Amino acid sequence: MIELTKNDIEALEIGAAILGTGGGGNPYYGKLHAIAEMEKGSKVNLIRLSELDDDALVISVGNIGAPAVSMEKICEGNEIVRAIRAIEEDMGKKVDAIIPVEIGGANGLRPIAIAAITGLPLVDGDGMGRAFPEMQMTTFSIYGHCSVPAAMSDAHGNTVIFKNLIDEFWLERLARACVVQMGGGAGMVEAPMKGRFVKKYAVPGTVTQATNLGLAVMRSHAEKTNPIEEICAHENGKVLFEGKIVDLERNMVAGFTRGKVKIEGSGEFSQSQASIDIQNENLILKINDEVACSVPDLIIILDIETGHAITTEILRYGQKVAVLAIPCHPLLRSEKALEIIGPAAFGYPEIQYVPFS
Repeated sequence: MIELTKNDIEALEIGAAILGTGGGGNPYYGKLHAIAEMEKGSKVNLIRLSELDDDALVISVGNIGAPAVSMEKICEGNEIVRAIRAIEEDMGKKVDAIIPVEIGGANGLRPIAIAAITGLPLVDGDGMGRAFPEMQMTTFSIYGHCSVPAAMSDAHGNTVIFKNLIDEFWLERLARACVVQMGGGAGMVEAPMKGRFVKKYAVPGTVTQATNLGLAVMRSHAEKTNPIEEICAHENGKVLFEGKIVDLERNMVAGFTRGKVKIEGSGEFSQSQASIDIQNENLILKINDEVACSVPDLIIILDIETGHAITTEILRYGQKVAVLAIPCHPLLRSEKALEIIGPAAFGYPEIQYVPFS
């Protein structure tokens, strides 16, 4: 196991925001929660997938809700812990480790705090390799894990257990309706998985990946090099567009942040315009009305000067941005996966996924 440090958390905030493709919740609040728990003296141990016992019970954890809500409604802090305890009580078993449901945004950092509070090791991986807006969009669900019993708890202590559902889509529907009544944000955990399953179907090494990515950006600032070039080199990415945000539509709809951002090109892109469709995360990038990149590959909006990610809830008119594309993990590109996380799953049946490379 590797013990995480405060510097790791600072770096993880940067990397998780980048890998979050605009979503996953505000990473700054997630960082503050993680550091606050660590400063109480708690240790957070990161465990590699290869170190997991095949029969270990691993539970995926994160927050559910709209990123815009997380800006104004700060978590109480123990929502996920209450949800874990509810599942343990329901199943009559204790879990052995936790894993982030997604590495993106606050959901890449919130598990650090939960590991500190519970003393459980944190698995170095996640269920998305990025962030996605819906619960069935994890590699765990895609490759056969039944997510119920699942539990949700809000800041007031209201805790709900979901059981005996028809399929993974019904968990998303019912949980989304519930989180709306809970004020747009809650902690969520799903049924524990056996270690052997996690080792096969988790996106591997993403906590380390996000941390190292953040360290690369921090090093770039210290050495006064171009952080966006560092990100591209680190993640095999490419800048597809640069410009200024000239229009922004963003609304809360059924527990999601939905909208579209329009960007007027600058520099080598000065004769072009781009648009990005949003559902919590950045879904579809079009340049001059032609699709340039789509889910499940990562579309990331970066501050053109600092290289820091601009999440969907803090997009503003006039921001100067670079739009970066990064290829997703192969687990997200299978035919089975694309049925759940390809463009058609988000309401774009006319768009055929073309892998970014």
